[in-house]
Amino acid sequence: MGVDEFSEMGPVDYLILEFPGNRMTGEGLPLLLDLVDRNIIRILDLSFVRKDADGSVIALEIADMDGDGQFDLAVFEGASSGLLGEDDFREAAAVLEPGNSAGVIVYENVWAAPLAAALRRSGARMVANGRIPTEDLLATLEAVEAGSTP
Repeated sequence: MGVDEFSEMGPVDYLILEFPGNRMTGEGLPLLLDLVDRNIIRILDLSFVRKDADGSVIALEIADMDGDGQFDLAVFEGASSGLLGEDDFREAAAVLEPGNSAGVIVYENVWAAPLAAALRRSGARMVANGRIPTEDLLATLEAVEAGSTP
């Protein structure tokens, strides 16, 4: 990817999804594929790591994640922009419990690309962003419904 391509991109986010006991059922895969098919996100990187009981970290191949004999993630084979490196995998593994594995996904929010590009052209810049945890939202809604403030 060149600099010109990045100037037209939407915001880029990452997720580290932990799978306790290395159980990856593949249940979320159709939903991820739907987001890609509908051009809401574009997967830039998709990798898997496992943290063994002794704390060692192993990169996993994209393969048959649910054990049904089919190559589940073939559509993402080669999804590697070069943005993720060894340090990123070590950081991802640092948040894992021993004996668990994780998917590391870097994705572009394609839906936001036209707005982001227009704002960049006008000189605007992102000065902060974040995510509100679902638990916090639920607690606030419950407090509002109960007539109090959190």
